[in-house]
Amino acid sequence: MEKDWIKIFSTDRPFEAEMVKGMLLENGVNAVLLNRQDSSYIQALPGQAEIYVHSSQVTQALELMNETK
Repeated sequence: MEKDWIKIFSTDRPFEAEMVKGMLLENGVNAVLLNRQDSSYIQALPGQAEIYVHSSQVTQALELMNETK
């Protein structure tokens, strides 16, 4: 990941991360989803789906996320 990208969300449910990413994109926030889950180990060691946004949009992204809770 390039510098200046900040992780703002993490979950072990990829569908939830996809929904958050979609909401951010719809509102003009450039969001990147990294799925750190490995299907061969998902039962024993579930990974995380993480959302990153550029540091210049962190405040906007967090405000949007708080509004949708």
